[in-house]
Amino acid sequence: MTRNLLAGIVLSLGVLFGAASLLAHHSAASAYDTGKKVTFRGTVTQLDWKNPHVFYHIDVADQAGTVTNWAIEGSTPNQLYRAGWRKSDLKIGDAITVADSSPARNGTPKSYGGIVTLADGRRVFGGSAATDR
Repeated sequence: MTRNLLAGIVLSLGVLFGAASLLAHHSAASAYDTGKKVTFRGTVTQLDWKNPHVFYHIDVADQAGTVTNWAIEGSTPNQLYRAGWRKSDLKIGDAITVADSSPARNGTPKSYGGIVTLADGRRVFGGSAATDR
């Protein structure tokens, strides 16, 4: 096998596998209505601080007192860390407010990103494809 042929094969495989990883990442706009924003206050019930995205769950009571558990998807742990978050900032039982979050397109109690007011009053960016960068 010639050097040029071998180099061509290696390059082709690199492009093929590189393109496959690009297809694996999806736009938030496919699952969330990034043109619509919701704001709610609730109590943290669960925290999943792991790649590829942080998820936290909060119980939100409506005006009638009915409680719905919302799953909020944030950016990657690294992006949130660089934005000032620490894993220890959010604890089970904390009362928080999530503002300017994009709700799920399918109507389920899920949203993406937004500005989070933590229990200590500090506001942190939760990450949103519509407002990142």
